[in-house]
Amino acid sequence: MSEANATVDEELCVGTGICEATAPDLFEVGDDGVSHVLVASVPEDRLEAARRAAADCPTRALKVE
Repeated sequence: MSEANATVDEELCVGTGICEATAPDLFEVGDDGVSHVLVASVPEDRLEAARRAAADCPTRALKVE
């Protein structure tokens, strides 16, 4: 199985929560109002959800590579 890395650019994130709604096991909007990665190394079976969250991010703050 291959994995990918997920990151959040905190300078771009505005905390809409779309990523958390799409993949709550991978992303969470913290008390600071920005998204945080819960699992930096995304397992293969969660890649589609991680990529969907990144694609739906209005500020393009998420990267999955």
